[in-house]
Amino acid sequence: MAIFRLNKELEFPDPSYAEEEGILAYGGDLSVDRLVLAYANGIFPWYKEGSPILWWTPDPRMVLFPDRFIVSKSLKQLVRSSKYSCTFDKEFDKVIRKCAEIPRKGQESTWITRKMLKAYSSLHQAGFAHSVETWFENKLVGGLYGVSIGKAFYGESMFHDMRDTSKFALYHLVDLLKKWNFELIDVQQDTEHLRSLGAISIPRNEFLDKLEAAVSKPTRKGNWNNYF
Repeated sequence: MAIFRLNKELEFPDPSYAEEEGILAYGGDLSVDRLVLAYANGIFPWYKEGSPILWWTPDPRMVLFPDRFIVSKSLKQLVRSSKYSCTFDKEFDKVIRKCAEIPRKGQESTWITRKMLKAYSSLHQAGFAHSVETWFENKLVGGLYGVSIGKAFYGESMFHDMRDTSKFALYHLVDLLKKWNFELIDVQQDTEHLRSLGAISIPRNEFLDKLEAAVSKPTRKGNWNNYF
């Protein structure tokens, strides 16, 4: 199949036209409106600095259902210990920069390019992108960020400077999403680590059906810290 070239129109081809590895289209821009449209249709950008913007929709898709999140005994103990504290949307830009700086196994450079940093900062300002921060003695030591539309959360990246601080952030994110009756967390790629946390791989068409139902619900826009 041919990879579609996007233009100025805010539209994407049907995800079923994606290449076997998951690439659907290239080009376009990283505007807030295009990113929201992409995520609502199970599509996300992923590319290297200096390359065209590539848009992906993998099949199968890795998903974590909030009520299936596996909490290990050690994580339970960590949460009870009060060693770390957690906040939401307090330091979004710092979290995404930290995620960009972490060396990734098998990757020569980060996919969180300068344009991506700017784009997700704009998404955050628009109320669609959110961060979860883990703190130790008033120092940011772990966290994650992602996008939220309707009752779906799209996890993008995590980082940790101390043991289990990204898991600590994920625990608190899942806990909040369960309270808000979120239906799924899109984690995109299949990894052993995500499977250990309860994520499962499902066919893209099944994912898109569940996503359509989830994004039809009202979106909790704005700074999530304001909800507490």
